[in-house]
Amino acid sequence: MREEQGLQRSTLIVTTVTAFMAPFMLSSVNVALPALQAEFAADAVLLGWIATAYLLATAMVLVPAGKFADIYGRKKVFLSGIVVYTLGSFFAILVPNIWWFLAMRAVQGLGAALFITTSMAIITSVLPPEKRGWGIGILVTAVYAGLATGPFAGGLLTQHFGWRSLFWVMLLLGTGSLLLALRFLRGEWADAREEKFDLPGSLVYAVSIFCLVYGGTRMPEPVAWLLVPGGLLGLFLFYRLQKKAVYPVFAVGLLQNNRVFLFSSLAALIHYAATFAVTFQISLYLQYIQGMSPRAAGVILMIQPVMMTLFSTPAGRLSDRLEPRLLASAGMGITALGLVVFVLLGPQTQVWLVAGNLALLGFGFALFSSPNMSAIMGSVERRQYGLASGTVATMRLLGQMFSMTVATIFLSIFIGRETIRPENYPLFLASMHACFGFFVILCTVGIGFSLLRGALRQ
Repeated sequence: MREEQGLQRSTLIVTTVTAFMAPFMLSSVNVALPALQAEFAADAVLLGWIATAYLLATAMVLVPAGKFADIYGRKKVFLSGIVVYTLGSFFAILVPNIWWFLAMRAVQGLGAALFITTSMAIITSVLPPEKRGWGIGILVTAVYAGLATGPFAGGLLTQHFGWRSLFWVMLLLGTGSLLLALRFLRGEWADAREEKFDLPGSLVYAVSIFCLVYGGTRMPEPVAWLLVPGGLLGLFLFYRLQKKAVYPVFAVGLLQNNRVFLFSSLAALIHYAATFAVTFQISLYLQYIQGMSPRAAGVILMIQPVMMTLFSTPAGRLSDRLEPRLLASAGMGITALGLVVFVLLGPQTQVWLVAGNLALLGFGFALFSSPNMSAIMGSVERRQYGLASGTVATMRLLGQMFSMTVATIFLSIFIGRETIRPENYPLFLASMHACFGFFVILCTVGIGFSLLRGALRQ
């Protein structure tokens, strides 16, 4: 019994550290964007790709990696992910130009996909049912802690030690996680050893995602009109292949036969699509338009994830007593209101208004996220919990990628391949306003999906 408890505790520690790493890096790098632009002379579109390259690589392999881990071993894939992520962090310190930096961001994203898709599965495998919710709650708290501390720590480190210091921190965290995992993570979990890995389906999925995202960032160039339809056609082909496959990478039955699951997943996709680029846009706004230092901007940007951390657990408990559909829809409505306020930002806007609106967005996000997850998990059978969790992770990443793609498209339309400098600040503001206006419309559509999912049958 004591040995089993020790395994549970050490497993939770290892997976919690990795759960912290990815969101910390995402949110901290956003604050370092002006420093990266200054060193690499990167234009506005390439700045957008700093986040997009990471998310694209993650989304391309997240679903196939989950299935691969079920067949060949979750621990093996988990450890491989930490190694790849840590190597990407190390080589990002040494890069000579923006193109190599983007390549290392993609390597980081590949590694993150491997440990993101296995962390929750390992926790579920190790913890007994009566402790499972507690363990998952700690993982979620670690994710929000990474989001909350990233902007402040990133701003502080960038201002005093340069942007490379962020990747030294990731190198230390990754190395520490690997040593902990090698020392304490005992055993292996592979519940689908008898199955075969669907390599053709995985390749179709990865190529389709790449075409969609890369094509979106090239809008309105002619090549985009080839890539985006090609990506959509590829996803349709992937869907057809998965329906016929003996051992599919992604089980499509849940999306066909479960209305609550389908509409809740779509609501999650839309909510992340409408909110993820907020940190990217507001970081640039605070530093370029308001003239704030990276550290000061980081403090302001901390407010949203801190609110998410504070209110996610109470919102989840409330969804046990009230209909999750109504709570999640209300949360998305609050998010839409906050996005409307950001459409109105200008050079003379008081910083306290930006801070207060970030707090409002954080509260809306918490009110949406936990009840929506409760609806998703409550709509499936126990044997489908892993599949449901993986689907939500995929929807989250696709939404995040779409959000950054939209932001990059608007920067490309308004500023083009130029750097952001004082003479084109009005163009940057116009780009930001158009982007947030689009997100308001998107969020409004998401409210409709959230309400149409129907009541959750307990």
